Amino acid sequence: MKTKYIASIVVIAIAIVIIMTMAGDASSYVTFGEAKELSTGGFKKSIHVVGELPRSSGGEIVGIEESPDKLSFKFQMIDENGFTQQVFHANPIPTDFAKSEQVVIIGAYNGENFIAEKILLKCPSKYQEEPDLSAGI
Repeated sequence: MKTKYIASIVVIAIAIVIIMTMAGDASSYVTFGEAKELSTGGFKKSIHVVGELPRSSGGEIVGIEESPDKLSFKFQMIDENGFTQQVFHANPIPTDFAKSEQVVIIGAYNGENFIAEKILLKCPSKYQEEPDLSAGI
């Protein structure tokens, strides 16, 4: 009987450790200022920054610099506080990058430069409902 209790306690303890480990990896969105503070404070994990891409008066995205080999690029991003930061990404420009409404970059500061490991895009076409064409029949 005691063996069952001990085994149950061990299983529960392992589950608690797994949950706490996963919760420690969860990240919330921060601004560039907060990301810079975290980086200078010794935070070593990836940081999520959410923002928008700057656009011209005609609606075109500005501030993108593609490398000559097209394998990496730099771009400007404006965070929720209105701060603009240049971001480097060591992969080609994502397909729907110019159509994105909002951008989440995952990475960290390296000195004064933000290096994005991943880029997540929110494109309006993905989230707009399709019109119900059967209603007119």
